[in-house]
Parts: sequence; structure tokens; C-alpha cells
Amino acid sequence: MILTRIDPFPAKDELDEVWHSAWGTDSGQYSTAVLPRSLVHLGAYEGHRLIGFVNVAWDGDKHAFLLDPGVHADYQRQGIATRMVREATDLAAKRGAHWLHVDFNPHLAGFYAGCGFRPAQAGLIRLVPE
Repeated sequence: MILTRIDPFPAKDELDEVWHSAWGTDSGQYSTAVLPRSLVHLGAYEGHRLIGFVNVAWDGDKHAFLLDPGVHADYQRQGIATRMVREATDLAAKRGAHWLHVDFNPHLAGFYAGCGFRPAQAGLIRLVPE
């Protein structure tokens, strides 16, 4: 059975396993540098094993930002990410956010629409060279 935990602080190796499987990279200093400042974050667990993760950052007021939803490849296409995003959305609202923003690649438009997001125009500036 897969359970969701609110505001877990998984060890770097746990996050790295999900990150490597979902995105082909490690999580860097996510556990220590990012999570302590988050509005909410969720982990999906099968037993004690972290298999999915999502983070909601915020501006300290009304705007929150959905970041890094990912599920280990062995568990994808089972609705885990959708369930985590919906729960994160509810928790962000309960914790005071009025807006939840998300950036995504076009191939994920259907996923985010299914989670309740609607398209919006935005701007972006890259601050470091590629």
C-alpha cells in the first residue's frame, strides 16, 4: 500500500533514488537547502521506501509554486503523482496560499490539466548560462 506523508525530510540517498529514476540526476542539496523553506512537501512511500515526491515553495504570502513532482519509474502511471499534486494543492490552500503556479514542458500539459491547472501566460529569464 502506498501512503503519502506530509512534510517528510527524507535523507539525500532516498531523494536521489527518486530523482535518478524520474529525471536522471541527483537531488543536490534539496533536503537541507530547499525543504526547510517550503510551504509544504509530500512524499509517497511504499512501506519505508520513498517512491515519489513533490514540493511547494512560496513567497511567504499568497503565491505558491509547485516544484519537482516525481515518481520512481517503477511506480509511474498509477496516479501517484496526481494524488500528491492534488493533496499538495489542498494543503497549500490550508496553509494560506491563494495561488498555485507551475511551470512545465508541453508534453506534461495533460497531466497538469488533470490536476486542475489552467494555462496562463508568464515570463522567464535564465540567470545562468546553459
